[in-house]
Amino acid sequence: MDLSLAWLITGFILIIAELMTGTFYLLVLGTAALVGAGVAYASGGPVWQAFGAAIVAVAGVFGVHRYKQTLSPKRMQGLDFGQPAAFDSWVNKGAGHARVKYRDTLWDAQVAGEAAGEPGEILYITSVDGSTLKVSKTRPA
Repeated sequence: MDLSLAWLITGFILIIAELMTGTFYLLVLGTAALVGAGVAYASGGPVWQAFGAAIVAVAGVFGVHRYKQTLSPKRMQGLDFGQPAAFDSWVNKGAGHARVKYRDTLWDAQVAGEAAGEPGEILYITSVDGSTLKVSKTRPA
């Protein structure tokens, strides 16, 4: 079997597999294999075939990766973001660990910035890390 035909068959198999996955990475690899087939058809040696396919594959994978990063939606804030929580007590004042009352339940909290630490003081949720609320005296924008 001619080497250009092997590259061509490999390229078509990868492109057909891409139609089933929808990731675009296999499309890039299939296109790289088609470039290898073109170089082989033009009587390029096996080293040049592999080199041409490798350049297209690497450039294409980086391109697809960068494109997918621009399409990714920004991380959405949780529903608790910006909600008020009432300070209850310190667990470890030096480390900023406290208990706050939020939704009629006591939660572990990590206090960022200055907080007086008086019961009932209103703090605002800036983020959630597992079951620990990150809170601050200033309301997030």
